[in-house]
Amino acid sequence: MAAIDRHAPEGGPKGPMTLPELAIRFLRAVSLAGARAFSVVLLAILWEALARSGAVTHFQLPALSEVVERIWSDGLSGDLAINAGLTLYRALTGFFIAAVGGVVLGMAMSRLALARWFFDPIISVGFPMPKIAFLPVVILWLGVFDISKITMIVFDAIFPVVAATIIAIQGVERELIWSARNMGANEREMLWQVVLPAALPQIMTGLQVALPISLIVAVVTEMLMGGYGIGGAMMTASRFANSTGVFAGIVEIAIIGYILVKTMALIRRRLLIWHQEANAPSTA
Repeated sequence: MAAIDRHAPEGGPKGPMTLPELAIRFLRAVSLAGARAFSVVLLAILWEALARSGAVTHFQLPALSEVVERIWSDGLSGDLAINAGLTLYRALTGFFIAAVGGVVLGMAMSRLALARWFFDPIISVGFPMPKIAFLPVVILWLGVFDISKITMIVFDAIFPVVAATIIAIQGVERELIWSARNMGANEREMLWQVVLPAALPQIMTGLQVALPISLIVAVVTEMLMGGYGIGGAMMTASRFANSTGVFAGIVEIAIIGYILVKTMALIRRRLLIWHQEANAPSTA
């Protein structure tokens, strides 16, 4: 019988896999994917049924099929590409700035007493604050253009990255550091070859928290400042009592957020392929 090379979850060869075994594995994967999508499919069915039952008005809840048709229409006209592209540009730009700045600041606070003395009170006070309260100040200083929206995204997203970096570096096992020093590693080698690789899983967790925050803040600032973007399009639809356009924006945000989260999870697995969590069953 024809056979196909089989690999263990960790990538090591384990012998040939027969076609029936391959078929069984494929069916299991399909069943698992179906089980994960069951709640979403059920929600979609209930949405459509409720909207067409007459229990609510079209203004309160348009049918999902009409929302999908609106998204399709926006896609054909190019509005979807423009609005989604601008929202993603602002969210990802703010996220990358927050990621780099947060990791650098977290490393500095973990390694330098002066940096920790200066920034620790600011982080402690700013973390629990609703940063959106600073939006009027940002508008006064920077206007209502992209720079103000990206500034708000960075301001919101940097805190979880800083906190995760500090916790990660402080949690590196002392034995690793002592062993590296005994082997003659200097401070630079210690940082790049020992501390950062050991802290990377926790840092990635902070980045995974910051990414959806960036998307949320991007949409909120677009709603409040106006202009192009998914948030701005939703507010425009709301002003004209176009509930289908509002719900279309909600669905678009959900899909974009899902793709971003799953992409980040995939990046995490690729970067941490050496880590023990790479051998755990994937939920992505």
